[in-house]
Amino acid sequence: MLSISNLTAHYGTSQALFGVDLELKAGQVATLLGRNGMGKTTTISSIMGIVRASGGTIRFDDQELVGRASFRIANLGIGLVPEGRQIFPNLSMQENLIATASNHLQVADPWTVDKVFEIFPELATRKSSMGNLLSGGEQQMLAIGRALMTNPKLLILDEATEGLAPLVRQKIWAALNRIKGRDISILVVDKNLKDLLKIADRNFIIERGRIVWTGDSDALRADRDAMQRYLGV
Repeated sequence: MLSISNLTAHYGTSQALFGVDLELKAGQVATLLGRNGMGKTTTISSIMGIVRASGGTIRFDDQELVGRASFRIANLGIGLVPEGRQIFPNLSMQENLIATASNHLQVADPWTVDKVFEIFPELATRKSSMGNLLSGGEQQMLAIGRALMTNPKLLILDEATEGLAPLVRQKIWAALNRIKGRDISILVVDKNLKDLLKIADRNFIIERGRIVWTGDSDALRADRDAMQRYLGV
């Protein structure tokens, strides 16, 4: 599904990624973990073409992504839930969902507004509310729903539950479990390790622009040294 090999990236003359390797299979949930400033968002931005890779390969469904424009990458079937949500504040909640709706891959049973409401019933009662009047939790649900309306094969979430109340975080994790059940692969960045490990099939820890640990959730729970050294938990 997604294969990253020896990925490097720079911001001007400053190198941010130093040969990142990561693989995600179809239907899997993978995490990208690490402290702040270690390269998580840069890796995601490189996948999406927001940051231009300076070396290495990023292959998605056997197609090379390096060098492609962001909108063309999205059209291949990758949906991004960006850090900070970035919803349209001057559109209603329902208009935000409709604005991104597409089915470039001709999915037989595509996502609709009603299906998003099934995943996030809280949004159904706020469909006429403007984006800037939604709570932080509602905005994050909307950002996920907006990405789903593009009918992706791969859903990428950057800081999936940052700044949200515990109850809202649990709703997000429950929704991701349901989304996984629709055979959508998920790559998620977040700091709530306990909840992440319940849904993740594979975990990648990044430290100073390099992947330094890879394994399943049971292996990470058992590796207290890695959790303390790289995650501070």
